[in-house]
Amino acid sequence: MSRSESSRSVLPGPGPDRQDDPVRRAVWRLRSRGCWEDAAALLAPAAVTEPSAALARTAVLVERCVFTASGWEDAEDALRSAEALVTDDEERGAAACERGHLAYASTLFRVRDRVDEARSALGRSAALLPPGSPNRALLDFRRGLVAQHLAHDAQGAQAAFTRAHAGATANGDQLLLSFTWRHLASMAEQEGNPAEARHGFAESLRLREELGYLIGIAPALSALADVEPEPDASRLRAEAGRLVRLLGGVPSWLADKLHPAAAPAPHIPAPTDLT
Repeated sequence: MSRSESSRSVLPGPGPDRQDDPVRRAVWRLRSRGCWEDAAALLAPAAVTEPSAALARTAVLVERCVFTASGWEDAEDALRSAEALVTDDEERGAAACERGHLAYASTLFRVRDRVDEARSALGRSAALLPPGSPNRALLDFRRGLVAQHLAHDAQGAQAAFTRAHAGATANGDQLLLSFTWRHLASMAEQEGNPAEARHGFAESLRLREELGYLIGIAPALSALADVEPEPDASRLRAEAGRLVRLLGGVPSWLADKLHPAAAPAPHIPAPTDLT
């Protein structure tokens, strides 16, 4: 792996460092449309020997778990393979961050209680990632998720999301910014600040539309609908429902929220701001 590769964020996404890399461009196009298996297959040959590709493949498969509540064994196998390949603290920290996120998602979707593993892995990632790592903003965001949804620590979640937002801004990571805007907006909504919530949800939607992050647009539309008056709220929910149907019921938890009779999923927790 080259030094330039080691300085990249793990999850293949949009950005200037993708433009000279046809595989990463293709992976982004596939994952942005919910084609995670195809994206993982593109990364599979290099993932046998290259830590960066193995970590990227893991991240793609963990993302599938979050959007579909399925594919847990594939993600776990990919993660173990990546952990066997990593060679430096940056890579070890990135692998630990993925383990923490997978454990978080498994706990949230009630597949298995792995809350202690999630906290431990994210703490290990924080200890391993060097200052200035491009993966630190993502780590802060994921620690915010654990604080918000597993520990129910609103103050800790707010602090973590704020750090992640600042890091994503500094790194020019527009996709991560769409997530931080969304979660900061969710917390503003819970605190009774609808104007701030509306602004954050609108920014998240704008970024996802500009990036072409198709699988993330329906959740952004639905979240914005919850803080908009009628008739805009109904229009936004209808558009979200159309996109979910177009993508074959993804995200699964949003499909259940928008079409509960058509997509029952008793094993999935009540829909929340997951993505």
